[in-house]
Amino acid sequence: MTDREQSVLAANLTFYDAFINNDYAAMEALWAAHHDVTVIHPGWEPLRGHRAVLDSWERILAGEGVNSMQCSEASAYLGDGMAFVICHETFPEGELVATNIFTLEHDDWKMIHHHSGPAVSAGTRSGTDQVH
Repeated sequence: MTDREQSVLAANLTFYDAFINNDYAAMEALWAAHHDVTVIHPGWEPLRGHRAVLDSWERILAGEGVNSMQCSEASAYLGDGMAFVICHETFPEGELVATNIFTLEHDDWKMIHHHSGPAVSAGTRSGTDQVH
């Protein structure tokens, strides 16, 4: 694993640590300040812009039960000044799959997009390659 992959995965871990620990200040610090940001929470409409995204995290982190989540199977994919991580989010109620997109700001990986939704485990797939 390259140093860049490790640094992106460390930023991804910072995101989940903030999430699990209900740490709004850490969450806010992780999001990019100089790029457009978006988030799609499960069952929500897409949110665009810093205020909408950060307000959503403030509400979520103020709620109950967030800290019972675990992130696993994180894989980093690198581009030129951008990267994304795909991982699983496991809650007592079930599992989600997430895509987290990062960009470099002042040599630090900052989040510009988070999207999580229901996951299908490999053992329950229908066996088809149909996408829709």
